[in-house]
Amino acid sequence: MPLLDQLAALGALTLVLLLAAAFLAGWVDAVVGGGGLIQLPALLTGLPAETSASTVLGTNKIASAAGTAVSSLTYVRRMLPVAETVIPLVLCALLGSAAGAGLASLIPRPWLSPVVLVALLAVGTYTLLTPQLGLVHEPRRSGRGHQLRTAAIGGGVGLYDGVLGPGTGSFFIILMVAVLGYGFLEASVHAKLANLTTNLGALLVFGLQGEVWWLLGGLMAAANIAGGYLGARLALRLGSRFVRIVFLVVTGALALRLAADTVVLLT
Repeated sequence: MPLLDQLAALGALTLVLLLAAAFLAGWVDAVVGGGGLIQLPALLTGLPAETSASTVLGTNKIASAAGTAVSSLTYVRRMLPVAETVIPLVLCALLGSAAGAGLASLIPRPWLSPVVLVALLAVGTYTLLTPQLGLVHEPRRSGRGHQLRTAAIGGGVGLYDGVLGPGTGSFFIILMVAVLGYGFLEASVHAKLANLTTNLGALLVFGLQGEVWWLLGGLMAAANIAGGYLGARLALRLGSRFVRIVFLVVTGALALRLAADTVVLLT
């Protein structure tokens, strides 16, 4: 579909709402990850019903990659990542996301909301029932054991990001906190870099397949960047406790939204 025809098919109100969702998603993604749980449902609702799941996911990746790039830069300028963690995390995340994007066309669009809902409920419940989780940065392991666990996190979450995507940042953070002993803020720094890598890897595959609305994605990217910049600065200023609170609020609200979408799909 020609670029301008894509926007015409949406209408002005839908476009404004999609841009607002992208801004909010960028803010949330920078603080705790999971902005795709706002942005992707918005695209699923806003794009024409005949749009393929791969096109929805590919368009989402443009905005996600742009916003994550800005928030990553903001974090790294204030807090340097640990090389022993970030290298295996990023490399395996890239491989996983590229493989997942290649499989995305096999996932029927109606399956997206229920699958993400189950994963989100698991993450939110675990965090809620562990009140001290992630408030203190106490890495538990080093050396080869640390690298293997980090690589497994990168590859597993990267595969998920390529296939579906929403909540990737949240899953990176919670696994680094629970498995590696990182604080929420320290985990966020590494999660941003890994999430940026998975977004770019998946976007490359979707772009080569022609499954992207580039103009809409570019406009949403600008809104996502603005939200991501503001969110990253706020998280750095207020620390891990603030990040944990936002994490719980966001996962709870989005779980309710996805549960409602799932009920509609099943009725």
